[in-house]
Amino acid sequence: MSKEIKQEMAVVNTRTSFTDRLWIIIPVVLLIGLLLTIIYNHHAEFSWNGFVAGFNQELFVFFAIGVFAQLVDGTLGMGYGVTSTSFLLTFGVPPLVSSTGVHVAEMFTTGASAISHHKFGNINKKLVKNLLIPGVLGSIIGAYLLSDIIDGDVIKPFIAAYMIILAGIIIYKALRTNVLKKKTKRLGILATFGGFMDSIGGGGWGPIVTSTLLGRGRHPRYTIGSVNTAEFAVSFASGITFMIFGGIQGWQVIIGLILGGVIAAPIAAYLVNKMKRKPMMIAVGILIIILSLRTLSKLL
Repeated sequence: MSKEIKQEMAVVNTRTSFTDRLWIIIPVVLLIGLLLTIIYNHHAEFSWNGFVAGFNQELFVFFAIGVFAQLVDGTLGMGYGVTSTSFLLTFGVPPLVSSTGVHVAEMFTTGASAISHHKFGNINKKLVKNLLIPGVLGSIIGAYLLSDIIDGDVIKPFIAAYMIILAGIIIYKALRTNVLKKKTKRLGILATFGGFMDSIGGGGWGPIVTSTLLGRGRHPRYTIGSVNTAEFAVSFASGITFMIFGGIQGWQVIIGLILGGVIAAPIAAYLVNKMKRKPMMIAVGILIIILSLRTLSKLL
């Protein structure tokens, strides 16, 4: 092999290595910037006494919800928003606070999840790029409507019903035995719809996007890793939109979900190929239906 060819290969490897590092550098930089912005804009809302007083039973409940929801989402590629929103609504958290809390928390948890999936080699970069921009646009529109136009109390029963539908989709996908591999068309439309419904309902990106892709025979490991990675951009966009138009409400919800989700993210990324998906999908679907029916019964 000539010296020139070796030099060209070294340059290509260097570029590839740098591009590969960007998949970690970008989420880290965005998350640090977000954290510093939140601290700068909202530091006056906190005090040491308030911080200590905040560590009560409710915070630990939200922390537990964050751990469980992230384990579900990281291993199934769906269910963080659906699971956490269902629990929060059951716990009496209003829809706007719930959806804002979930999406602001997801800005951190999906960042941790994206880095973890990259580390374990679970990402199809082409799929991520195809989902990114349409998903972000859909999430911004949905977040704006919920923050500035739609009354959260009015749509609360509809969100609970929507959660039941998503749970039914999860169970249906789990029970399917013969999955024929098909080429996925209109990825942009799928991602836009998934991002929009995720912002409006507090969940749906995974059940809509992941379940559709898996239903068309895509490889579970790379589908889950790629959809979770794209979800970082989707959650970041919707979270920023909620912060601009609705402000940040429910700090205990946000902190609890962030702490639980960040801790659980690397564990879930490791378990993605270790756990049996079918029984877990069915169990999660049934749990969401029970929680949503309980929310509906309280409202009706």
